[in-house]
Order: sequence, then C-alpha cells, then structure tokens
Amino acid sequence: MSLPVQPAAPPAATSQRVPAPGAAPATPFPPDSGWEHPTADVAREHDPATMVRRYTPAAPAQPYDQRAPAPSASGFPGPATPIFLPVVDLDTGGAVAVEVITEGASYGGPGMASTVNGLLAAAREEAMLPLVLPISAAAVAGGSAGLASLHEAMRVCNRRPREVILVIEGGSASVERTALLSGIEGLRAVGYLIAFGGIGTAALPLDLLADASPYMIALSPDVVARGPRDPRRGALAESLVRLARGVGAHVLAPGVRDETQLAAVRGWGIRLAQGPLLAPFDWRPSHGYNRVHVPLPVPEAAAATASLGPRVQELLLPAVTLPAESTAEEVVAVLSAEPSITSVILVDEYQRPQGSIDRSRFLLFMAGAYGHALHAKKAAGRLADTAKIVAKTTPVIAAMQVAGRDNTRVYDDLVVVDEVGRCMGVVRVGDLLRHAADLQSRSAR
Repeated sequence: MSLPVQPAAPPAATSQRVPAPGAAPATPFPPDSGWEHPTADVAREHDPATMVRRYTPAAPAQPYDQRAPAPSASGFPGPATPIFLPVVDLDTGGAVAVEVITEGASYGGPGMASTVNGLLAAAREEAMLPLVLPISAAAVAGGSAGLASLHEAMRVCNRRPREVILVIEGGSASVERTALLSGIEGLRAVGYLIAFGGIGTAALPLDLLADASPYMIALSPDVVARGPRDPRRGALAESLVRLARGVGAHVLAPGVRDETQLAAVRGWGIRLAQGPLLAPFDWRPSHGYNRVHVPLPVPEAAAATASLGPRVQELLLPAVTLPAESTAEEVVAVLSAEPSITSVILVDEYQRPQGSIDRSRFLLFMAGAYGHALHAKKAAGRLADTAKIVAKTTPVIAAMQVAGRDNTRVYDDLVVVDEVGRCMGVVRVGDLLRHAADLQSRSAR
C-alpha cells in the first residue's frame, strides 16, 4: 500500500521562508523529501519559532576601492590578522608608536599594499599612537600619482600625516636617486615623517641618509641579533648610531629577543626598541597597555656617573695669565706682588695655554746661584712646564687622575679650558682632594 503523494509547494512560497537557526523540528520525513504530512506542513507554516522571513540587506558601499572585500563591523575593510609591534622608549618603558605589519591583498596601487593595509588595520583597532608603516622605495620614487591610495586611506581613517612614520624599504639603490629624494620631499611637505629600514644589510648608499635627512632609521634585525655576540657586527651598529646622530635621526632597534641583545642596544646608545622581549606577540593597542616592562633599567650607569663627583668647573679659580713671550723678570714681578698666586699660565694670542709656571719651582730657579742673571731677561717659557689641561666638564675623580700622572708635579694647578681650548681658570689639587674626601664620606653613610 503506497502513501499519497503530496504536491510540492509553489516556488514562490518556498523562496519566502527558510527554517530558523537551531534544531530542526521533529518530522516523519527529512526536510528535503517530498513526503510531508499535510497537517505538519500547515503547523510549520504558521509557527514563528520555526519559520522566519528571508531578508537580504543591501551591500554596503566600499570606502574608496571597489576591489576591497566587505568591511568588518567597524566599517573598515581588512585582510588577515595584522601584527602590532609597539615601539618602546627604553628610558621610560612607554610605547611611543606602533608598527603595523599586514598580509593579504592590496587596497592601494602597486607597492602600497603593506602601507594601506596597515593603516586600515590600525583604524579597525582604533590605535591612537603614532603609526610606523612600511612603504616601498619604488612607490616613493613614483611620485604623487602612485601615492593617491595612501592619501585617500588617510582621509578615510581620519589620520593626520604627522602621526605616521613611513619606513622606506626595498632596493633604494635600484631606483633613480633624484626621483627618490624628490618623492621624500613631497611626502615631508605633506607632513609625513620619513624613515629608512633595514640599515646595515639593505642595499642603501649611506650618503643617501645624509641627503634625505630622515626622522628615524631602523637597524636591520640581523645586526641586532648578531651584534652582541659578534664584535664586528657590534662595531657596525655603533657606527650606524653615530651616523644617525650626525644626521639628526632617531635609531630604532627591532627584534630584541633576550636581555643580552637589550644590554647591547643600550650600550650602543639606542633609546627606541621593539621585539618579543618587550611586548607579547598578541599585543594590541586596544588593550590599553601602552606601558611595558623593560627588563634592564639603568641605575648602575647613573650611580657610576654620580660617584665621580662634581665637575671641575664648579671648583674654578681665576688664572693669572701672561703672554707666552713674557720674560722671567715679568713673572717674578707678578709672583712678588701677590703671595697667594700659586701658578702663572703662559697663553698665546687666543688665550690657549702654552705652559704652566709653578711658583715654588720657578722662584727656586731664580734664587739660585746666578739665577737672576741667567734667566731674568730671557723668555719665561724656558722655565715653564707643560700645562696639565682638563676640560671644564671633567669630574673631580677624573681630574685627580690627570694630576697624578707625573709624580714630580702632583700638586701643580690644573688648567681648565673650554670647548675651543681657551683658558678659563685653574683648579688647585687641594680643592680636588677635599671634594673627593667629602664624596667618599657621603658614599660610606
């Protein structure tokens, strides 16, 4: 005996209703079968718990590029999960910027994939810190036409150019130098901050850094990784840091993974760093943790500097100076006029010390047999000693080391000079000893 065949529902009816999500209702036949009980069908048709209306929303308009996929809930399109790397100030432990690394299809023109994707990813993450974004050297050298997608993405994301550091990567040596410098000037005129990445291993002429005057340079991760254990790589890093200081650029050390590398980065004089040691892989700006733990603070270096005592400039006394061509008789007249004078400094026309005359030794020469007759009318420089010169910023302990280099002249006055070598005054060794003793007593408490 066969069951009666129920005619199929009209196509219009089936296209207007679909089963609601959740467990399927208990029916004697599979949902795709044509054998359905009439009573059950009528019940399902009028049951709001099992039937919903089909609603297809209108496709939202793309922000600026029709090739972009559907946007996320925040309204900004984006590819795979991006990586956010905070740029950490090693002195304060604060995150001062965020580098964004993305993968996936480009929403901009050729060579702008990582730049535009990173900008959109930061907008989805609502990152408020300044951004560090890569950009190819070819895109920069291509001029403003190829950068239109970047400017449009900046407008969509409501970002200001001065909040973005563009790190030029790729073969800078393969592009036309004049075009690259012109593109850099164009970006800088808009307000972007310019940086160069991969310094140390990238094919980049170092004189280009002097011509481009970047805001920041990022060392190659390979230099940071191998520098602490390879003296040659360490020397390379130190030279690059010195070059950056000469052109007025900040230095970023990427990829710091252990405390040995962090100690080396500090020793090179680098203040900005990033890497797994400073922040976990899943760090996000939206988490609100803009301060990270820096494993190696620098109280030791500060304490070592403080233990050297004050600078000799604080102990400075006026110097009695005479021209270098003065005679011994003129020096005798000066020393006889004031008993408190312990030394006379012979200087040239630019006030640079040419010799030092100690009071005791000089008067002993002049008081000896035939001393006045032999030396009075002749140049005093014949009886002068080489001046013990120290810079005005020299600490007390370092100045005492200079005083003790010659055992026969331990108590000679030290001549203090400025940046261009001009005599500023003298410091007496007795004052150095007094301050050194006071410093030792305070440290022993």
